[in-house]
Amino acid sequence: MGLTHVTVKLRSLGESNGGYEADFLVDTGATDSLAPEAELRRVGIKPAGRTAYELADGSVEEYEFGLAEITFMGEVTAGRIIFGPNEAEPLLGVTALESVGITIDPANRTLKRLPAIPLK
Repeated sequence: MGLTHVTVKLRSLGESNGGYEADFLVDTGATDSLAPEAELRRVGIKPAGRTAYELADGSVEEYEFGLAEITFMGEVTAGRIIFGPNEAEPLLGVTALESVGITIDPANRTLKRLPAIPLK
């Protein structure tokens, strides 16, 4: 199966200027989203906390996270963004996807909109 990418723009909450835009790997195994630390700081996203995350290889690392506006596929949401290593590929986590009613079609690895966002 191939990988799914989507163009995402991150902005500091309440700011209207600039932002960080890149192709993010859609990672339904990740709860939060991740972007390179230097890019987040450059656009004014500030750390709001620090927490431990389990990585794909099973190891546990602590990372700072901030809160940001997240825009993709014509939708806007807000959520946690992990301050990842500067060489890290940006990741779009499942929380951002679900918050705007977008899911991944496992048959063809494409993103699709749900007819409605579940409240149940």
